[in-house]
Amino acid sequence: MKHLTLVETQDGTFTARSDLFDECYHSTRDGALKESLKKHVEPAFSLIGSNRDRITVLDICFGLGYNTLSTLYYLKKNALAKKLRIVSPEFDEALVRSLSDFPYPEALKPFKEAIDSIAKTGKYENGGISIEVIFGDAREFLRSTDETFDIVYQDAFSPKKNPMLWTKEYFADLTAHLAEDGIVTTYSSATPVRMGMAENGLHLYLPPSREVRSGTIASLRDDLPLVPIDMRPKKERNPLAAPLCDKDIVASTLNNA
Repeated sequence: MKHLTLVETQDGTFTARSDLFDECYHSTRDGALKESLKKHVEPAFSLIGSNRDRITVLDICFGLGYNTLSTLYYLKKNALAKKLRIVSPEFDEALVRSLSDFPYPEALKPFKEAIDSIAKTGKYENGGISIEVIFGDAREFLRSTDETFDIVYQDAFSPKKNPMLWTKEYFADLTAHLAEDGIVTTYSSATPVRMGMAENGLHLYLPPSREVRSGTIASLRDDLPLVPIDMRPKKERNPLAAPLCDKDIVASTLNNA
């Protein structure tokens, strides 16, 4: 697989290291499958409620496809007969085209048909399930789409490696497409990330699972049954604390050019 090196994680599943970003797609300590399930899929679906027939998911970014495939696994395991639409921006089309050969764990192998179709066409449809990979820039997609999402897996490469998908302006675009009771999950607990979310009106919470390292849950709702995160004391202790901003990243890029 071009630009990738396979890496085995602690739960026995494989992730990959991107040579372009010099970073793995998953936490090697938590495990690829475990991270997808415990940091994203399980908390999101447990909070979104079981009383809706249709759920829309935005998977930022598709990468190796673990979050999307783990969502199918979760629905099947829990016998949830829902109409599901997953949309996932991904700039690395060559990566997606190669995923038919990726060594997915046994739990995800029943969905080989889905990954083969996505690798070939960028899409998969079966009954009430629809998956679409949008090849290109995630921010351009957010600025052009009119869709609203119930769940967002905020799972881009880290703010250090891919800062443009973690800025205050990015979260403004993201929040504009989040349902009123929607859920955002992310592995990041960085102060600039949380501040960028909070300054766009998102309420922050500690994730429920203690089986993996903590991240952040965000929502426009202020009544989720989770421990809230108040960013005001952080700002009071450190007045210089601030979210990532597009202008700062552009300036830093120009200075390093």
